[in-house]
Amino acid sequence: MIFGTKIEFEHEIPSDTHSNYELLFDQQIMDTFLQDFRHLKIQLEEIKSATDTFDNNNFIGEGGFGKVYKGEISHSKGQSMVAFKRLDRSHGQGDPEFLKEILMLSGYTHENLISLLGFCDEDGEKIIVYEHAANGSLDRHLSSTTLTWRQRLKICLGAATGLCYLHHPKETQERVIHRDIKSSNILLDENWNAKVSDMGLSKIGPTNQQRTFLLVTNVVGTLGYIDPMYMETSILTEESDVYSFGVVLFEVLCGRVCYENNNGSFHSLVRLWKKSYKDKKLDEIIFQGLKQNMDQRSLATFSDIAYRCLQKYRGERPKMCHVVEKLENALRFQEIFEDVEQKWLYYEEISKAASPRLVYRSEEHLKILLSKGIFLHRGKTWFCLDKDGEHCEMISAAECLIPIRIVSSSYYKQQKKSRFAVNYNIPYSRQFKTHVKTQFLSSHVTYTLNLVFHSDHYTSNDYLGLNYILAGETKSSTVYLANKREDGWLMAELYQFNSDSRNVDFEITFQSNDRLLVEGIEFLPVERVDHQVLGDEDEDIQTNTYSEQKLSWEYGQINKSGDVWFSRAKNRDTCYMLSAKVALLKEEWRWRSLPESRFEEVAFDPHGSFWIFFSTDRLSSATTYATYLVYKLEENHFGFEPPLKVKSGDYLVGRKDSWFIYLLWPQIPIIRPKVYQSTHNPMNRPQTTYLPQQRDDGWMEVKVWEFRVPFTTDNYSQSPFTTNSNSKNLRLTLHSENSLKGLIVQGIEFRPTHEGVGYPGYDTECSYDSE
Repeated sequence: MIFGTKIEFEHEIPSDTHSNYELLFDQQIMDTFLQDFRHLKIQLEEIKSATDTFDNNNFIGEGGFGKVYKGEISHSKGQSMVAFKRLDRSHGQGDPEFLKEILMLSGYTHENLISLLGFCDEDGEKIIVYEHAANGSLDRHLSSTTLTWRQRLKICLGAATGLCYLHHPKETQERVIHRDIKSSNILLDENWNAKVSDMGLSKIGPTNQQRTFLLVTNVVGTLGYIDPMYMETSILTEESDVYSFGVVLFEVLCGRVCYENNNGSFHSLVRLWKKSYKDKKLDEIIFQGLKQNMDQRSLATFSDIAYRCLQKYRGERPKMCHVVEKLENALRFQEIFEDVEQKWLYYEEISKAASPRLVYRSEEHLKILLSKGIFLHRGKTWFCLDKDGEHCEMISAAECLIPIRIVSSSYYKQQKKSRFAVNYNIPYSRQFKTHVKTQFLSSHVTYTLNLVFHSDHYTSNDYLGLNYILAGETKSSTVYLANKREDGWLMAELYQFNSDSRNVDFEITFQSNDRLLVEGIEFLPVERVDHQVLGDEDEDIQTNTYSEQKLSWEYGQINKSGDVWFSRAKNRDTCYMLSAKVALLKEEWRWRSLPESRFEEVAFDPHGSFWIFFSTDRLSSATTYATYLVYKLEENHFGFEPPLKVKSGDYLVGRKDSWFIYLLWPQIPIIRPKVYQSTHNPMNRPQTTYLPQQRDDGWMEVKVWEFRVPFTTDNYSQSPFTTNSNSKNLRLTLHSENSLKGLIVQGIEFRPTHEGVGYPGYDTECSYDSE
């Protein structure tokens, strides 16, 4: 244990002796290896001077590595109070742990990991120098009545974020399993920010695996916290850290460490805590000082994720990124609970900024007025409350837009009506900047930042291709499509961000292919919905929000020619897939065999835009079918972010003859992203597009069209096919300079769309009928 008071009974299991670093026992070899870190070297005399030769007055804790002292010293980042961890070989650790900690903390830096400031390897002394955590270790504060539930949640969230970074660092770094997560290894700085420490026992896993499995000779860790499956099998995984962190979460909730030491007898409390949760008797174990000011939704969310971390089997434990999400929710619930009393004053402040000033009879009346929407700041800002009571703001173009190249200033009044009466002279431009400042956003809410605009040439089913970049960033982004709003304006989602406060200040530069008429910049809360956390292999694709189940189409039979796979639904509607060989033009593609395809050949690397041809002869009459492109992307695919435009050759299909599909899930940039956050947004989807899904058979699919087969007099209940001949064709067109190199197509699949029989998102069972 480091930076904490010593617990009299803490059993450290012997360290593993098979790390690569542990081969460096020879001092000469170690000296050579440490040459790369000579800029971090601190002289022993300086350390002795700073600690008064390791005087007990400067002693602050002790752990498996040795004693820890504090002192002020000059180091690689300046001069400050630091912590000196002095190796004591009698505790069972030595040169390997010393070297490993230097290597780990110099290569893995994060705001929730303790920072390495230097080291000393001189006269037989091995000392590691860290940033000083002024509030010591978490275990020292578990029973503190002054550490509020809100503070505890922030500490747990910070520690989880640091641990998540170790499990999923930058792409160039290897994954790290800590192996000794416990409350005494979570340090707290002067602002009570959590810092994960003590990396001497950690293990490194390969970067090219979705999950890390390591078989170790000797199991290491601390009794009470160590993963029982790791002890049983000697197989180490990321979920081993998750289990240990679950113990820490219960310690924070219960206000005590996870074990008792009665006359030298060790007794773990983890089983009791799990039973109390399962029996709905948390009140019996929650720290008494927390109950009075604890939001029940926050408690339920926190205790649920803590319990799930402690599941025996690894597959039932969450990933650390999901733990982070749940802790964020728990913190948000608590903040809302504590901020209720402040909201009335907040609403009064908003009402004073209204134009004209609001007149209301009660708080409830004011909320009704705010829900309908009001103007602020002399009509230049629109404010309203959404259905969940969260704040929405729209900043008018007159307030935030900075034209770079004005084309016309009179167009706006003549052509498009805006809610902002003061905006008659908004410029009509291809290049412009917006500098937006909000005042009344909800805190701790995820927002989308949207551009609201109009264009002569763009409609909601056209390609936008608007480039934009946030001030201070080096990489621009592109929004390809926009949605049409109820008021007739178009809206393009640009960013997502988590509001740390009600005030934000963003400057964005735009470059459009077309002249745009801008109404303003809008900030809308994202609805918080628990969603499936995808593995690393699924980062480019998500399932629909109304479907947590992957689609399965395994029952069927291929025809004699080997180019059609067909099956029949329970109501006898026909489902079938055409091979790429039948549905695509041969000269537009390259061709090869693929073992995982059910057809002889697949098409790949089209020369550019391509056609899809098919006939409805084999489909059930009077039935609406969805048409799916079944495809894969090569491992190193590139350039599939823009959507493809689909144009029907049948101009009588309905309201429009062209639309867009995505082969990769559209990515929304996140402003100031955290390490655990994905750039995908499963809550706000372009309403005008069809989106990809993952299939059980390993392929991907995207709906490219939906059509209805005309009614015929044939009794299709006795035959799987109708007799009408009706050829259809679709043209899929690129709207960028990117190629489709890396696209592999297996075929085109047709499924009925009525409820329960083939609509994407329903678990439909199709089986082959031999008649």
